[in-house]
Amino acid sequence: MKKLLTVIAMAFLAGCSIVGEAGVESAPYDLIKTDIDSKTETQLEIREYKSMVLVSTSMDDGGRNSAFRRLFNYIAGDNKGQKEIAMTAPVYMGNDASENASGIKEQGTKIAMTAPVFMNNDAVKNLQGNAMSFVMPADFTYATTPTPNNSKVIVSEVKNYKVAAITFSWTLSDSNVEKHTKILLDWLKKTDYTVVGKPYTAAYNGPMTLPMYRKNEILVPIK
Repeated sequence: MKKLLTVIAMAFLAGCSIVGEAGVESAPYDLIKTDIDSKTETQLEIREYKSMVLVSTSMDDGGRNSAFRRLFNYIAGDNKGQKEIAMTAPVYMGNDASENASGIKEQGTKIAMTAPVFMNNDAVKNLQGNAMSFVMPADFTYATTPTPNNSKVIVSEVKNYKVAAITFSWTLSDSNVEKHTKILLDWLKKTDYTVVGKPYTAAYNGPMTLPMYRKNEILVPIK
């Protein structure tokens, strides 16, 4: 049942679309430089995220599905927020508060889904190991972001965060990730930027989206 709910939640992330139209807010950034890899025609960028509030949890405690459920529960209301906020896209399930028939809590602040979902993000300094992060909508600040009920979920803020990014389709398979990470790192060697953290992935769509229409990214912290 838990696996089924996770699949349903991730399908909502795709906006119930098979062609990649997620219909959710994306984390804003300033575009500093853009290029195209000549061999693969893949888009390459240098970006700066001025400010992002991240809600994160470890993927080392139960794997990706468990991490995703904890974060989904948080934005579905498993938090100490009081104001009800309309959701534009999906989220998750909880423990000791009242739940509706689908297992999603009715308490706390409901928060619209924002793309992308970051995985293995180095920006979350107070989480050891592999982390999964949701980006809070732009109208939330660190001060106004509700406190998680689950101690395994943490809220952090990233400012003036500069990354190199490569955007590609199909799946986040090991081979696809390795291929595009190499393209990105080889491109960076030709620039004046220095890598200051490990590459990590960003996913914009759920499993209902056909692979050729999915938007994925590899991001590398730089200075």
